[in-house]
Amino acid sequence: MRPLIGITTYRELAQWGTWHVPAVLLPASYADAVAEAGGEPVLLPTGAISADVVAHLDGLVIAGGPDVDPARYGADPGPHTTVVRPERDESELNAVQAALDRDLPLLAICRGMQLLNVALGGDLVQHVPEVAGTGCHDPGEGRFERRLVTTAQGSGLQRLLGATAPVDCHHHQALGRIAEGLMPSAWAEDGLVEAVELRGRRFCVGVQWHPEAGEDRRLFAAQVEAAVTGG
Repeated sequence: MRPLIGITTYRELAQWGTWHVPAVLLPASYADAVAEAGGEPVLLPTGAISADVVAHLDGLVIAGGPDVDPARYGADPGPHTTVVRPERDESELNAVQAALDRDLPLLAICRGMQLLNVALGGDLVQHVPEVAGTGCHDPGEGRFERRLVTTAQGSGLQRLLGATAPVDCHHHQALGRIAEGLMPSAWAEDGLVEAVELRGRRFCVGVQWHPEAGEDRRLFAAQVEAAVTGG
């Protein structure tokens, strides 16, 4: 039986046919990536992700999306933090904690990596372009910026992706203070942290880029393998 990999979703107004109503949404690329890696994708609606639901899963993907509410890390919203979804923050923070409690293989993508850092006590840089020396990580609506990341010596990502890897980025926020226990494991050319790993876990990786956007399924395959073999 293929392992059940839960994927968190968006809750947004959407239009199809004659309908324009709140909808539970997820880019198909997430589900496709999990399925192609050997997992069974299970979509998790915001507001309905209890610890009991997580207990039935074999792994969890925290998908990308809007900014994490700065109140979650004790900050006021800056001028560029204009789209937040507090109800999604609440739902996903509960899911992350339930996954950590069970040591489920966890892959946190873009916003997901930021949420993981906040869940463990870290905070965020609210607008990367305001950080001196950083390059483009968000080229605009509906586009990705191709960056080259360098992985940390001896890290799980280095074993998985090699010393360097091209990645697809679309983020205007980044990790600020990194939570205790999270190990930076990849950096962009401008020094921005692009990935973290949580020590002492079967598989707990956060990436600032979007692995679901391309054809490289190694991250998803590693999560599925950890779910199947127990690490």
